[in-house]
Amino acid sequence: MAKIFCVANQKGGVGKTTTTVNLAAGLTKVGKRVLMVDLDPQGNATMGSNIDKRNMKLTVYDVLLESASIKETKIRSELCGYDVLGANRELAGAEVELVHLERREMRLKKALRAVKDDYDFVLIDCPPSLSMLTLNGLCAANGVIVPMQCEYFALEGLTDLVNTIKQVHANLNKELSIIGLLRVMYDPRITLQVQVSNQLKDHFGNKVFDTVIPRNVRLAEAPSYGQPGVTFDPQAKGSQAYMEFATEMVKRII
Repeated sequence: MAKIFCVANQKGGVGKTTTTVNLAAGLTKVGKRVLMVDLDPQGNATMGSNIDKRNMKLTVYDVLLESASIKETKIRSELCGYDVLGANRELAGAEVELVHLERREMRLKKALRAVKDDYDFVLIDCPPSLSMLTLNGLCAANGVIVPMQCEYFALEGLTDLVNTIKQVHANLNKELSIIGLLRVMYDPRITLQVQVSNQLKDHFGNKVFDTVIPRNVRLAEAPSYGQPGVTFDPQAKGSQAYMEFATEMVKRII
């Protein structure tokens, strides 16, 4: 049965999509069956998985509105080795359309039940806001992976996210918890980043992943080639760090 994880942070630009696609590719490389769900209308995780969002006949939008199943909608990314439930701008309309529907926050959870035995991991890339889309992701997930930069404002945003997760846990999804915090775009030469990293470890203990993702040019270049850094340049420091992270995830969960 699949373990379902949201990659979430209410702050934008913290590497959610980079983490989702690279973790998906890393888990695939260590022999796991992976479904990557793109819940962001920008569709960056879809494009970053070598799938053209402009040519998809069906998307996660159709799944949320129950006009198509995940089995009908998913696309295999041959280059990356995992399945993609893609998104494009059409998904932005789902926010409005879901408001009037029954059990609107449980649509994704219901859809994933049909494929839970087909995968070892389902990774959900959430938009950078607490929207109906993010809520669908949180209600469907067993846990949350939080990528964050080691900066002061990131700590403030983390407090908001922890409160949100507590509310969802209390009211909608008793299984939901924070699996771990992943330090990304890390530069040990910057004193503030080292201090914030130490604060995180002091406060959250083993909830902070051992793996640290360094700031890396090749990771930043990879999306322009439509693929994760793990497949684009496996020898890059950032790619190797995501492979370590994939291995650490498997050890934590299994």
